[in-house]
Amino acid sequence: MNTATVVRLPDRKDVELNDTWDLTKLFPNDEAWEIAFTDFESRIPGFEKFKGRLSESAATLRELLDYDSEVDRLGERMGNYAYLRTTEDQSNSDYQRMLGRFQNIATRAGEAASYIRPEILAIPDEQMRAFMESPELELYRLMLERLIRYKPYTLGEKEEQLLAMQGEMAGATSKIFRQLHDSDLKFGSLENEKGQEVELTPSTFSQFLISPELSVRKKAFHQFYEQFTAHENSLAAMLSGSVQKDVYYARARGYDNALHSALYADNVPQSVYDNLIASVRKNLPALYKYYDLRKRKMGLDKIHHYDTYVPILSDIEIEHTWDEAVEAVCDSLTPLGDEYVSVVRNGLSAARWCDRYPNQGKQSGAFSYGTYDGNPYIMMNFKPAVLNDVFTLTHEAGHSMHSYFSTQSQPFQYYNYTIFVAEVASTFNEQLLTHHMLQNADDDRLRAYLLNNEIDGIRGTIIRQTMFAEFEKIIHEMCEAGEPLTVEAFKKTYRTLLDDYFGPEFSIDDELMLECLRIPHFYRAFYVYKYATGLSAAIALSQRVLNGGETELSDYMSFLRGGCSKYPLDLLRDAGVDLEKPEPVDTALHHFGDLVEQLDSLL
Repeated sequence: MNTATVVRLPDRKDVELNDTWDLTKLFPNDEAWEIAFTDFESRIPGFEKFKGRLSESAATLRELLDYDSEVDRLGERMGNYAYLRTTEDQSNSDYQRMLGRFQNIATRAGEAASYIRPEILAIPDEQMRAFMESPELELYRLMLERLIRYKPYTLGEKEEQLLAMQGEMAGATSKIFRQLHDSDLKFGSLENEKGQEVELTPSTFSQFLISPELSVRKKAFHQFYEQFTAHENSLAAMLSGSVQKDVYYARARGYDNALHSALYADNVPQSVYDNLIASVRKNLPALYKYYDLRKRKMGLDKIHHYDTYVPILSDIEIEHTWDEAVEAVCDSLTPLGDEYVSVVRNGLSAARWCDRYPNQGKQSGAFSYGTYDGNPYIMMNFKPAVLNDVFTLTHEAGHSMHSYFSTQSQPFQYYNYTIFVAEVASTFNEQLLTHHMLQNADDDRLRAYLLNNEIDGIRGTIIRQTMFAEFEKIIHEMCEAGEPLTVEAFKKTYRTLLDDYFGPEFSIDDELMLECLRIPHFYRAFYVYKYATGLSAAIALSQRVLNGGETELSDYMSFLRGGCSKYPLDLLRDAGVDLEKPEPVDTALHHFGDLVEQLDSLL
């Protein structure tokens, strides 16, 4: 064994300033946050003066809604700052305490304002119609229309107050999982293909899985899952608690089920969810063909899950420094115009939107965090040797530019677009990056490498996320039917899905059943299907922009500026794609099949 020093991530205090995000746009320092905390706390009693008066006049209702928006806006800024600070180093107890204090006071504010919804909904229909025709409520008309939709699922004042008081408790399972996964679980270290002893973490696990050495991938996989095996009962209890929470709130409010509750806010019919699963299952033979291609071209006797991330042409090395990655992203985005590209370039460099590299205790993965009064921040754990990290960067930049344009074009009340449309803007950017790189590929081997990467992107975003979505649907239905959600029940359910989605020729390791306990999104259910519908829409819209002209670009930019000014399916229809029909998903999966054929011919 190589006795060289283990490659260790730096402590947060040792990270270069330019490699971190600039949160001073939210608050110049922690002391300013504390001043805002006192201000926020002082505003909570202000809700009391409106209680019982909302039916008085349109002017009174407008005054209350203005006040509520001011409190929300301050709370958003405070919550964003505290949360982003915790992600920098999750072992930092000061910022954990800051976030906890904010969550506590935000819950108190929610309790104080909990009468608003039931009191508005108690206003007689005829009187509410007259209010909504008043110029004084013009800004809030859309908000009120959406609120009135919830009339059948809104409880009385006392019940709403009790539900509001449960805010912190409701988020406990997700918070516990994050702490365990990102801070407390220790996975040891192992030797990579270069003979370096590297710490194994949730962030570096993906890097081991793209190793060209089978022995490295296999050891990393089994060593990583040892920790989940050791904690499987605790993790299962957490996931069960999260599912039970979803079912409880759906039942308390009178929804048909937890899925109905989750889809209602976006006005998405369950047929969109069910059609997605049906379309993916119908097209699984193309995925089986791809796995067979992988096995043949990689010279494997059997193919395992840890063989599905490494490029088939693993001898091709494509490295990008941060600056090179930014330039590649910007070059690929030129079809979106000069303004879009200049804002992205500045955001990823001088403006310091992004926290770039891994450090000790930093939250794993990547995300974009849009804010109305700050920058649209991006967390990365960028690794120069991982091509996928360049795609992750353009993905998160897509989210951030969506936030940027929505903030520029919409008032605070309507800037915050839904997750459903967010995944369109992000994966749209990935499509443009793939297109740009394929156009500039100078030989067939590089072209095959990029095709392989696009195939894996569609596989991971549409097919794999749909498997996750089906798992979420099943386990919630089990809970609703009164079936205990034990570790064995989770594993058995997940194993059935693994067999279906990976096919009869795929070798599934027993540990892979525990994947269902380690996916963070499962602790905030019915989110992942939006990745799949989002990429399906993005493939259609990117082709529309690349092959179109000013009208098609204008339609897409209007979509980015739309915020939540319309329901997501309507925003997408205006941009040029209808997700209530199965065609976008079917088209994306037919595209996947064509890519597999192209790759097979090139290899």
